[in-house]
Amino acid sequence: MSAPTPRSGRLLRSPVVRHDGQWWLVSGAGSILATDPTFTGEMDGFAAAVAAADQAVADLRVRQDEPPAPGCGGQR
Repeated sequence: MSAPTPRSGRLLRSPVVRHDGQWWLVSGAGSILATDPTFTGEMDGFAAAVAAADQAVADLRVRQDEPPAPGCGGQR
């Protein structure tokens, strides 16, 4: 199951922003709507991969906070 692509927000530390389902290239000089389907498809895939990685890290952090199950290692 893949993670949903965020509807809005900046993609990491990049000049790419997703707003209302559309990708925009943003700079100090202005913004340009990205319309190339190959580019926007790659951005969708990358954003989904980043969201999945973020979720995996969050899941690991939750698991680290849980006490270990009996019989699963620990001290001898």
